[in-house]
Amino acid sequence: MCGIAWLFLKNRSLEPELGAMTAGMLAVLTERGPDSAGFAIYRQGAPGVVKISLRAPAGFDFEALAAAHDLPVTVRDDHAVLMVPEPRAAALRAALARHHPEVTIVAAGARMELFKGVGRPADVAKRFGLAGMAGSHAIGHTRMATESAVTIAGAHPFSTGPDQCLVHNGSLSNHNDMRRRLIRENIVFETRNDTEVAAGFLSWKLREGARLDAALHDALDALDGFYTFVVGTETGFGVLRDPVACKPAVMAETDDYVAFGSEYRALADLPGINNAHLFEPAPAKVYFWERRDAGAVH
Repeated sequence: MCGIAWLFLKNRSLEPELGAMTAGMLAVLTERGPDSAGFAIYRQGAPGVVKISLRAPAGFDFEALAAAHDLPVTVRDDHAVLMVPEPRAAALRAALARHHPEVTIVAAGARMELFKGVGRPADVAKRFGLAGMAGSHAIGHTRMATESAVTIAGAHPFSTGPDQCLVHNGSLSNHNDMRRRLIRENIVFETRNDTEVAAGFLSWKLREGARLDAALHDALDALDGFYTFVVGTETGFGVLRDPVACKPAVMAETDDYVAFGSEYRALADLPGINNAHLFEPAPAKVYFWERRDAGAVH
């Protein structure tokens, strides 16, 4: 099962509504994934600053951690986002590993903030205040744990590179072999989840200089199984279904946004949906949208 929601805004005037619209889409997909949920949202950043998303056990004092390093922090339940000057990011990571092994680095990037937790999607979105967040694009996932226990380790999205995340509906058959290959390429994994391997593969390709659309094309040859991938980057997103495309997917495009849902009902309450171009992503075809200063390009 599992559910995917993605919203990419072309119209900047809608940015204050991004979180509320994404939260609504996730809530609709509860039946596809009632066990855990997560989302990544791309928000305004600052030049030369890295946002580091952290997760820690309940009661951890994020404020004290930030004060000890003289860093701004935004705390959201058991997650927090530290604003770290880029030259200090590596030293902070080392300090966390040495002094706070209980703290997990969930993601990092110039604009991306990532949150995930166990529970029903609407509850997870409320815990982190998704409805009040503004931004340019967001990706969310609701999970039904069919291959493992219901834990935060299995929740999506997975991030293995700067400002990059991936959500997945399906299953990969060669993820163990691919994980070993990627470890030799210095890709670091935090879980045994096959989705994290797919994210790692794309991170490797992007690190080697590929564009996201080319990296997704390469995934068709490298990753075996049945899947729908939705991938976020700092400037846009991509969609890829396997050649059989047995997992459901529907997309909508208007002059204001591009949206993706595992079911149409996740899109039904979006503004202007009655006049949207609705389509099902074709098998083995890469769809890629990117937002630049001049707007959105396909």
